Amino acid sequence: MWTVGLRGPLAQKPRSIRVTTALLLVTIAGGLIIRFGPLGLPRFVVKYGGSVLWALMIYWIVSALLPRWRVVAVALLAGSLATSVEFLKLYHAAWLDSFRITLPGVLLLGRLFSAWDILAYWLAVTGGAVLDRYIRRCF
Repeated sequence: MWTVGLRGPLAQKPRSIRVTTALLLVTIAGGLIIRFGPLGLPRFVVKYGGSVLWALMIYWIVSALLPRWRVVAVALLAGSLATSVEFLKLYHAAWLDSFRITLPGVLLLGRLFSAWDILAYWLAVTGGAVLDRYIRRCF
């Protein structure tokens, strides 16, 4: 039986729900502002800033769903999920492509595959894990 998330070598103290909610909301708001706000940011910042914040959002969601998992385990799972979603962009089915052109589809799945996005995701997840470790120690 797989009990890694409940006890054993990967168990740890969870963050408070208030801190978790704040981290998730700030990350989502930041991502939406970078992507859709009239900030006049360079295309590079809009593209990869949004990708970084999307992957960070995935990290916060995974860490909220698995609150007792160690930061490293959460980071590996979140990075793997983000990478999987990026590779999903290479798969084309009519129903999936129809969803991808909607606003929720663009925000959740994106449209075009980019290996650079995978790098941005792993950098974001690593940054999130470092921040998470600090938060769990101090709060």
